[in-house]
Amino acid sequence: MIAQIDRAYLTGGQPRRIAARQIRATIMKRVTFLGLAVFLAGCGGGPRDPDRVVTMRATPVAYGPISKACLQSGREGRSRELCGCIQAAADKTLSSSQQRRSIAFYSNPHLAQEIRQSDRPVDEQFWEAYVNYGRLAEQLCS
Repeated sequence: MIAQIDRAYLTGGQPRRIAARQIRATIMKRVTFLGLAVFLAGCGGGPRDPDRVVTMRATPVAYGPISKACLQSGREGRSRELCGCIQAAADKTLSSSQQRRSIAFYSNPHLAQEIRQSDRPVDEQFWEAYVNYGRLAEQLCS
């Protein structure tokens, strides 16, 4: 079998034509990508207007149980951006079980007070994590 393929390459048979097509296709891909890169490099240029300043703020946004509860809470000032930012802070500081537990605070704020005043070690550990979450959410989302 290998000898037949070698003979076909030497005599200009089918495998040689296939190899030539593959080489042409590779060259065309490279030329296309190079042209695309040159085109994109030229985008976004032009004169800059010093009076027109656009400030971009990178606010993290995530979707999860807290953002869902936030959006459904009915409180003033809620938005997808704010609730998503609060969820991003929760993802960084609270475990998934702590997030599920804190969802109840949206419908029953008094529950947070009860947990804060509890002497149970589990509640104290949760409250410490919840306070850290609140601080991070305030920093990220304000």
